[in-house]
Amino acid sequence: MVRITDRKKDIIVNAGGKNIAPQNLENALKATPYISQVMVHGDKRPYLVALITLNEENIAKWAKDEGVIFTSNEELAKNERVRKLVQKYVDDLNAREPSYSSIKKFAVLPADFSQETGELTPTLKVKRKFTQEKFKALIDGFYSN
Repeated sequence: MVRITDRKKDIIVNAGGKNIAPQNLENALKATPYISQVMVHGDKRPYLVALITLNEENIAKWAKDEGVIFTSNEELAKNERVRKLVQKYVDDLNAREPSYSSIKKFAVLPADFSQETGELTPTLKVKRKFTQEKFKALIDGFYSN
């Protein structure tokens, strides 16, 4: 029996033919305190990758508490300790997922997705096609090795 657990048009079919519902993965990561938005990509690709934005308020508080020196959210997005923090959440999620639906690579973006910059709909869902086009070079880079 086939059970669709997501919006059918958003289902990712990876290079191996496995169907993956990206919202389940995205929502699990967005439930963490330091992640604001996530877009998982991997349609017709060998593995999944993710674009991740930070919850600016929570990550700034965490950074101050941890003694991380920064002057902007862009700096935090590039910070190795912030990346390790996000990696921990990705690893925790991957531990609960079958290998074909685990996120192999990700990027922490310097700014949150928004309606003004075009990545979000009025109901705050990620516009996948637009966001994939906007970050095409970054996404393609995940697969170039």
